[in-house]
Amino acid sequence: MTKAETVVREIHVAVGVIVRDGRVLIARRPDHVHQGGLLEFPGGKVEPDETVQAALAREIAEETGLEIPLDTLRPLIGVRHDYGDKRVFLDVWRTDQPRGEAHGREGQPIEWVRPESLRGEDFPAANRSIIRAVQLPSLLAITGEFGIGYDPGQLLSSALAGLPVRDRSGLVVLRSPALDTESYGALAETALGLCEAAGVGLVVHGSPAVFDDTPDAAGLHMPWHEAKKLAARPVPDGVWFGVSCHNARETDHAVAIGADYVTLGPVKPTASHPGAPVLGWVEFQNLVSRVPIPVFGLGGLAPANLGEAQRAGAQGIAGIGFWWPRD
Repeated sequence: MTKAETVVREIHVAVGVIVRDGRVLIARRPDHVHQGGLLEFPGGKVEPDETVQAALAREIAEETGLEIPLDTLRPLIGVRHDYGDKRVFLDVWRTDQPRGEAHGREGQPIEWVRPESLRGEDFPAANRSIIRAVQLPSLLAITGEFGIGYDPGQLLSSALAGLPVRDRSGLVVLRSPALDTESYGALAETALGLCEAAGVGLVVHGSPAVFDDTPDAAGLHMPWHEAKKLAARPVPDGVWFGVSCHNARETDHAVAIGADYVTLGPVKPTASHPGAPVLGWVEFQNLVSRVPIPVFGLGGLAPANLGEAQRAGAQGIAGIGFWWPRD
């Protein structure tokens, strides 16, 4: 076998996103190792006959002295990356219940940092999807119908008051396809102020032109019929870019054009589309396992399904019903 034909073995790496008081534990890689000098989330190689959870708890204890109860770990994201000379599968798990005080037991600098301060360029390339997962919420709120005769601002304000914002910054996708461009722009301006006051980010919905008209928005979410026209990312780095997807072909395209996350569904039957085909949890998990960016489950889901979605490898769930006024 020639050197060019040599098969590069994939290395299975357990990675920990360890959270305490809203801060994430970060270490700096030694200068002499692969990707040396860059920041990283702690962890290490999974040994033969070792579960990823056990490997992670062992590596964290060896590197930082922290004890990680195995039953507090939940899957966050899986990332495959080819560095050319090395292929890795980063099997990322999250806990917010570490025990003890952290210190660099191998001489490496470590620190607790705010998630919003993490920058992709400071980490190995394979870690950048992990940063997205750390910074995104677990619930992605999408607006429902505003209804004729209702004041849109008042309705949105009421919905925001009951939004279950969790331990990370919330995001609201302003979806209102029935509005014309001018009316949507006016609503987006109103929504920007309301979301800022509520401490959540506003993500506009539609074509790239919608974001151009609302450049202060936190991001752009594109329906598939718009995203499929693109060959490149339509918004700057530093703002969120999401795509609505329904199958592997669509998620592959979303990744190729630089999406930060996708919604994927429907997972379960929905009242809005009775009789429509659904993925179900098994197919959803299969699709999520091959997507190297965060995935939100969509369709017939509620906060009660969050644990099930995350066990399937999802970032969380997206939807309307869990927060939007029904009446």
